[in-house]
Amino acid sequence: MEGNTNYLEITIGAVLVYNFVLSRFMGVCPFLGVSKRLDTALGMGGAVIFVMAIASFATSLVYQYLTTEIEFLGHHLNLVFLKITLFILIIAALVQIVEVILQKLSPPLYKALGIYLPLITTNCAVMGAASINAQEGRGILAATLFGTFSGIGFALALLIFAGLRERLELSQIPRPFQGMAIALITAGILAMAFLGFSGIC
Repeated sequence: MEGNTNYLEITIGAVLVYNFVLSRFMGVCPFLGVSKRLDTALGMGGAVIFVMAIASFATSLVYQYLTTEIEFLGHHLNLVFLKITLFILIIAALVQIVEVILQKLSPPLYKALGIYLPLITTNCAVMGAASINAQEGRGILAATLFGTFSGIGFALALLIFAGLRERLELSQIPRPFQGMAIALITAGILAMAFLGFSGIC
């Protein structure tokens, strides 16, 4: 399976064609919550890339063992039903590591990210990447690449959106569209722009 994998298709598809936020609409909560400023968006983007890359590697490794039947007390067991539980545990552990690192190295960024940092644990984009890898039967290298570039795609969408929102702060917006309304309209237009990549892969 690993030998037939098209790595270019995985990388370009993960960033542009099947972007988790703008095409699959996963992980929208931190996308909207942390995109008011470029610096916090950059910090969140980096955290998501790290978590998605390492989580994809770890969950792929674990999943390979889960799909192998083991013998226990004379019975053949397939532990694939534990997939979601183990994926959540792995992702939660990685987010804790990121939290501790950010708290020590960059307290202002840690404070700026606030509740959205622990929310990476329940971010369906991170869980989605792990589940898609398992569903597609990707090998460890392909799964890690997919997770890394999915994180890069998430960060790219977040940075573009944060840049647009910073520009919108300086613009005169009609009262009915101020605040979250214009943010949602902008996100919708950005998602439509990313649909232009749909024919690449």
